[in-house]
Amino acid sequence: MTVSGSRGRLLTTRREMLGLAGGAGSSLLLPRHARAQAQPAWRRPLAESDAIVAFGHTGPITDGGWSMVHDRGVQAVRRAFPKLRTIYVESVPYSADATRLFRQFVAEGAQMVMATSEYGDFIKDVSDRAPDVAFMECDGTNVTGNLGWYYVAHWYASYIIGIAAALMTRTNKIGFLGAFPIPSVYASANATLLGAQSVNPAITLQSITINAWFDPQAATQAATALADNGCDFLCGIMDEPAYLRVAIQRGLKAAMWNTGMLDYGPQAYVSSVCLDFNDYYISQVRNLLAGTWQPEGHFLTLGHGVDRDAWGPTVPPDVAARADDMRTRMLAGHNPFVGPIHDNHGRLRVPAGTALSDLEIYHSDWAVAGVSGLE
Repeated sequence: MTVSGSRGRLLTTRREMLGLAGGAGSSLLLPRHARAQAQPAWRRPLAESDAIVAFGHTGPITDGGWSMVHDRGVQAVRRAFPKLRTIYVESVPYSADATRLFRQFVAEGAQMVMATSEYGDFIKDVSDRAPDVAFMECDGTNVTGNLGWYYVAHWYASYIIGIAAALMTRTNKIGFLGAFPIPSVYASANATLLGAQSVNPAITLQSITINAWFDPQAATQAATALADNGCDFLCGIMDEPAYLRVAIQRGLKAAMWNTGMLDYGPQAYVSSVCLDFNDYYISQVRNLLAGTWQPEGHFLTLGHGVDRDAWGPTVPPDVAARADDMRTRMLAGHNPFVGPIHDNHGRLRVPAGTALSDLEIYHSDWAVAGVSGLE
């Protein structure tokens, strides 16, 4: 665990933290019946010097992607509120250990806990028993009395990049890497292919999931397999840039995720779905200090927390212009996710003239026609 702020800096290993949490067990949190029916603590103003905000990251903050971007948000909070304390733990596992870590955040006195990935019941069980603490879960689904969720509507940027992919591919085959067959991966793959098919309906997308968000070796192997199968444009939703290196080696084009990665390979780099949680994290902490924070679901939208990166140097100007024309329309309110849309089993999922909402896309559990390898 790392703590920083005006009260100094303390380093504690995750093993030690788990030992503390496991030893104390449920006594770390007061049971619900022991809480008075008074107003929760997060509804009352809080002095910055008394505030502790905790972050649980799914990977290392040096991953070059997802956790690094969230850590930038942590740094932004520290700059905006230099008197408060922040706590973070890297590589929080998707297991009961996560529950113990979140409990320990509460035991450390955190008034707000931010899980920077989806932890489901692992965080909900803790939040249910700590109603005086504000909880937020990235890519979550639950909204309770003191737990909310937030996520990025990344499918618009993916659609824009899909248009560029359609104009740059020679084989009409897009290769896509994902961690698991979950809604965020479906949404990314579907949006990329729908954007590409808006230009060329013959384009297909082959997906490989590697059962990990951060596994450079597995991602490299998957990207190599996609290249061997004729995919000349690689993209995905991973936490690190391994498949860009494959694109460089094989003379392919690639679009990335999380942050701009031009420096890793300008000759292959097309763009990236770029995330920025800085302003959102600052707003949540500001609301906590003011006593105005509320649990809710919230999307960071195109131009406000998620966008495409600048185009790489090998992207032709006419390709960039055509893709950016769609971006301009989206910023003006256009929704391109309009039926008819069929799934990859031929079933009509979205009738003609019906538009998918962000919430419906967010809960996607099916692949559009033309996607393979994602079931």
